[in-house]
Amino acid sequence: MNTPLLIASDIDGTLLDDRERVTPRLRAAIDKVVRAGAVFCLATGRPARWVSPVVTQLPFPPMCVCANGAVLYDAANDRIVQHRSLATDDQHQVVELANAALAEFGGVQVAAERAGATAWDDPAELFVCELDYSHVWDSSDHGVMTADDVMAVPATKLLLRNQMLDSAQMYERVAPAIPADLAHVTYSISEGLLEVCLPGVNKSVGLEDLAENIGAAAEQTVAFGDMPNDIEMLQWSGLGVAMANAAEPVKAVADEVTTANSDFGVARVIERWL
Repeated sequence: MNTPLLIASDIDGTLLDDRERVTPRLRAAIDKVVRAGAVFCLATGRPARWVSPVVTQLPFPPMCVCANGAVLYDAANDRIVQHRSLATDDQHQVVELANAALAEFGGVQVAAERAGATAWDDPAELFVCELDYSHVWDSSDHGVMTADDVMAVPATKLLLRNQMLDSAQMYERVAPAIPADLAHVTYSISEGLLEVCLPGVNKSVGLEDLAENIGAAAEQTVAFGDMPNDIEMLQWSGLGVAMANAAEPVKAVADEVTTANSDFGVARVIERWL
C-alpha cells in the first residue's frame, strides 16, 4: 500500500499501551504521517465522553468513530456530528430475547449510552443503568432508574451485563437469538458485557462515513484493532491489522498481525510510510 489517506485505530488494547498511554514513539509516528497527508482517527467502542483522556495524548484532536460506529464525534469542536440510535421498542425486544437465551444464568442487566450533543453533556443523562446493574468499571457519574426507563429513550449502545459468564460465552448464546435485522451484537472486553447497536451498525459503518467525507476509498484505509468489535472495520479496510494481543477471531480476519500494543504495534506499521 502507498501512504494511506485514512488511518483508524481502536483505543484499548491497540493504540494505548498497558499503562493506558500513547507512547512518544507512536505520537511522533502519527504526527509525521498526518503531516505527510494522511487523516488519523480513533475508532472505539467508547462513548464520546470517554475519549478526552486519549485525545489529550495525541498531537491533535481527531475525528472519532465512537460507540462501535453509532456516533461520529468531532473532538476538535466537541460536537456529535451524527448518531444512529436503537429505538425503544427494539431495545425491549433485544432484552427479552437475551433474557430468554441466558435464563439459566440469571438473564441480563441493562444499561444504555445516549448520544447527547457534546461529550461534556450531563453524564447522568448520557449513561444510564438499571437499579441493580453491576458495573464492569468504576462509575459514579451515571443515571440510575428502572430497566424500563433505561430503555425509554433511543440508545446509541445498549449494554447487556451478566456476572456468571464472560463476554464470549454470552455472545455464543445471545448473538444467535438476536435477528440481524433487529440489532447488531458484539463485545470489546471479556468481563461479561455485550454491546448492542442498530442492525448493520459497527465500526466499519462509522469509518466508511468518515472516509466518504474526506474522499478516501476502502483500499486507501488502514485500520488497527484487537477485539471482535473491530472485525468489520478490519475487513472493510484495505489493510486490516490485528495486534499480537488480539482475540483469535480478530487475527483470523486481519491482513496481518503486528506486535502487541505494549510493543509499539501500531507505530511499527505507520513507520513504514515515514
